[in-house]
Amino acid sequence: MTPLGVGIDVVDVARVERLLRRSGERALLRLLTAGERAYCVAQPEPAPHVAARIAAKEAAFKAFQSGGARGLVSWREIEVRRADHGEPTLLFHDRARLLAQQLGVCRVLVSLSHSRLQAAAIVLLLS
Repeated sequence: MTPLGVGIDVVDVARVERLLRRSGERALLRLLTAGERAYCVAQPEPAPHVAARIAAKEAAFKAFQSGGARGLVSWREIEVRRADHGEPTLLFHDRARLLAQQLGVCRVLVSLSHSRLQAAAIVLLLS
């Protein structure tokens, strides 16, 4: 497998907490898919989980750009899911799926981490 693009991002959890207090459901509807929203709001402290998903999406945007794709992709066209064993995976929808196809993406690796203060993600696109 050949690397096509890589992206990394870090998000402050406090910033997401402020966003959720200020915009609540409206922010969640704009940033997350239905499945992501359901997962995050089911957590005792949703903000670190929302922050991790924002970081993963930003990292994916950067991976697409480093892979040569310059198309506009929206927040909900990239979805963070948990695989059967709990590891995170990314699903691409609509324009993100088309960009992945154009680049020849066959596999996506994603790693998420979060603490009470920050969330981080790295995404690697492979052909």
